[in-house]
Amino acid sequence: MNVLLICTEKLPVPNIRGGAIQTYIGGVTRQISQYHRITIVGRDDPELPADEVVHGVRYVRIPSGGVFETYADGVVQFLSASGEHYDVIHIFNRPRMVLPVRSVAPSSRIVLSMHNDMFNPAKIRPEEAQAVIAHTERIVTISNYIGSEIARYFPDVEPKLRTIYSGVDLDRFAPWLESQSAMSIRQSLRAQHQLDSKKVILFVGRLSRNKGPHVLVRAMSHVKHSNAVLVVVGGAWYSDNRVSDYIGYVRAIAERSPLPVITTGYIDAQEVHRWFSAADVFVCTSIWNEPLARVHYEAMAAGLPFMTTARGGNPEIIMNNNGLLVEDPDNPLDYAEKLNHLLSNMDECRQMGLRGRRLAEQRFHWDRVAQDILSVWG
Repeated sequence: MNVLLICTEKLPVPNIRGGAIQTYIGGVTRQISQYHRITIVGRDDPELPADEVVHGVRYVRIPSGGVFETYADGVVQFLSASGEHYDVIHIFNRPRMVLPVRSVAPSSRIVLSMHNDMFNPAKIRPEEAQAVIAHTERIVTISNYIGSEIARYFPDVEPKLRTIYSGVDLDRFAPWLESQSAMSIRQSLRAQHQLDSKKVILFVGRLSRNKGPHVLVRAMSHVKHSNAVLVVVGGAWYSDNRVSDYIGYVRAIAERSPLPVITTGYIDAQEVHRWFSAADVFVCTSIWNEPLARVHYEAMAAGLPFMTTARGGNPEIIMNNNGLLVEDPDNPLDYAEKLNHLLSNMDECRQMGLRGRRLAEQRFHWDRVAQDILSVWG
């Protein structure tokens, strides 16, 4: 089949600027292109050509300025000008893209992948959403939570929903206990930051209040291990190292922490795995209803035990004793209690991490994600 994938207007494909959706598309491209002719439309980037073919996959990049309407107009113009028929058009996380695409591709099958709660009435008018659902053959979601939210607004959508959990690069993210290269990275990074004898707690993500890292920084006042260190990896936005008011706030409370807190700023998407190799415990601190953060898959692949919050789709990733659930994400004591338990039982901690690695190998690799997508296309 001739298949078109339409990414969002925010970040380019491949994921040179990061981004969960861009990582997802990049993770499955090699596999799906073995079965179908693939074109990927994404936003433009100064480091990438406007149109190129790489390993048989065509990439078309459209100016957007990060603005949906500008991007949607560009996508419609591309489809109109190309005159090419696509058997399947797979749109990522933009239900509002469906009707403009349908207007110039009347006979294509349309599949929608939902990575966030974009069917919320605050983000799309209900009558437009109903029309989108009518024109969409299948709606893939990255968690049961996202599917249940769509069905809560629009109960008739239920038969079209299918959850396909994301995946992770099992070679890039590897347990230091089992990988010589991960062990070498671990030793190098820990020596560089004077962490050799430390128990390293890791947060990775955008630094915004709804991601909750400030609560974890406050929890360090209640961690009873004098050799514990918190490393906070991330910036205000992808490829953005500016110090927002919130980042300034996090750094201010970090300076008052009785235990060391390292804030790295933005780390390139291709380098983030290094900090997973250097850590001992991973913590996701989402206060909002997170769809299901992809950092969980990365922590599991790296053989790290993790803590995550009882918010949105995050609890769906807790299985086979691979991590712990924080029931009250606004409470630093809830994090501290669980961290104290894990850091007091490092053998148990590492076994928990390796159980997560086995799960990633069995269920959360890109080959499985690609096969699931192929089965949706039929």
